[in-house]
Amino acid sequence: MAIVNSIFTWYMKKRIHQIELFMKYPLDVQEEWLHTLISSAENTEWGKLYDYKSILTVSQFKERVPIQNYDTLKPYIERMLKGEQNILWPSEIKWFAKSSGTTSDRSKFIPVSEEALEECHFKGGKDMISIYCNNRPGTQMFTGKGLVLGGSHQINQLCDDIHYGDLSAVLIKNLPMWAEYYRTPDISIALMDNYEEKMDKMAEATIKENVTNISGVPTWTIVLAKKVLEITGKKNLIEVWPNLELYFHGAVNFTPYREQFKELIPSENMYYLETYNASEGFFGIQDQDNSEELLLMLDYGIFYEFLPLENLEDESPKTLSLEQVELHKNYAIIISTNAGLWRYLIGDTVQFTSLSPFRIKITGRTKHFINAFGEEVIIDNAENALTKACAVTGAKVKDYTACPIYFKGEKAGGHEWIIEFETQPSDFNKFVDVLDETLREINSDYDAKRFKDMALCRPKVHNAPVDTFYKWLKSRGKLGGQHKVPRLANDRQYVDEILELL
Repeated sequence: MAIVNSIFTWYMKKRIHQIELFMKYPLDVQEEWLHTLISSAENTEWGKLYDYKSILTVSQFKERVPIQNYDTLKPYIERMLKGEQNILWPSEIKWFAKSSGTTSDRSKFIPVSEEALEECHFKGGKDMISIYCNNRPGTQMFTGKGLVLGGSHQINQLCDDIHYGDLSAVLIKNLPMWAEYYRTPDISIALMDNYEEKMDKMAEATIKENVTNISGVPTWTIVLAKKVLEITGKKNLIEVWPNLELYFHGAVNFTPYREQFKELIPSENMYYLETYNASEGFFGIQDQDNSEELLLMLDYGIFYEFLPLENLEDESPKTLSLEQVELHKNYAIIISTNAGLWRYLIGDTVQFTSLSPFRIKITGRTKHFINAFGEEVIIDNAENALTKACAVTGAKVKDYTACPIYFKGEKAGGHEWIIEFETQPSDFNKFVDVLDETLREINSDYDAKRFKDMALCRPKVHNAPVDTFYKWLKSRGKLGGQHKVPRLANDRQYVDEILELL
């Protein structure tokens, strides 16, 4: 296995010079990709509608094609789900990534072309290994297997040769043979429907494997880890898998989970690598071992535009290309992809932390914020405040959500939080005070509304019992890695539902 490990490590590191190339020439690479996408799709129904043959520049593309969201593309996607082809993208599309999203209950079906699989999702998967191997030349990850927490749904057949499932399920079903060999558990377990039964079977199936790396959403990785420790009677995962050295994670902010993982995996040798991968595409990878910034991956068949958050509701918003963005400003991401998503608003917001090369951090969702009183609290604000409150009181947050408390009579408004703790704060009132104080320090709009409780009162925080969010997700039929607790909402739907459960 040592020889095989050396060969795989050498092969993976060969990609690094190509990554360095787009880091050096980002604008050229992006413009070239836009022209490739446009020329590829010029004879599709969409390409003819917007006369792609005559588009020669980035500015022409922006002027001619309106910004899209799922609702505007849905009529086209519904026809594709019935088997129609050459509508948004020229190659045959057989697969769709089903996403419930976190902003509504409606399912979304994102087209996944062969090009998107190979040039985006799988390329991203290989690149995260390449970057890791480059950062840690002595890795032994290929001497064992990777434990992958896959999607919670079976692949579902819609009509002849058209299938859908969670993105992770779609990827697992299409993995190359070498990748399947290094993955555990067996696909029959990885794609199980019943997520509770699946956790049991995954634990049973993997405790005897030589697991060197784990990939999955932090919340569900912790659930699986506790199940493994319960079955084996071990104190931590290193006692179960002594060669464990790497954890790939994404989808949610890792900061609230970091201390829990240090307890589960008490090893100085453990490496944590974050990725930014969604149903719509693979966007970023943490390329430095001393920084949590994500390198924006520019050669995956995706053309990027960025919309300043303050212009999101403009009638005809003007987007920025890479050369126009600024550091530390919130932007909504708009993508055009090799699966036929054109100028598509994916719903995530980012800030640039570096412009050479282009590195980002995820700050939240365009629809996941609280702005009932002009306070404009985004997820990045909330999680910084929670991190500070935890540090001061020794707490560990497992899950949370928050929403506004609307004005009532003479009473000021406020924010209502439901927080489930892994470790309780030493002083709950102190925790709430630090949460509030930190939000005031990092968000001037929030601070202004909190002045003398004129518009916003001190936050109302519920200390939720163990498994509150698990039970809530289960009651909505949304257990699984693709389903995440909505952190912030500008209405009371989620909080009121959970309070009813309590």
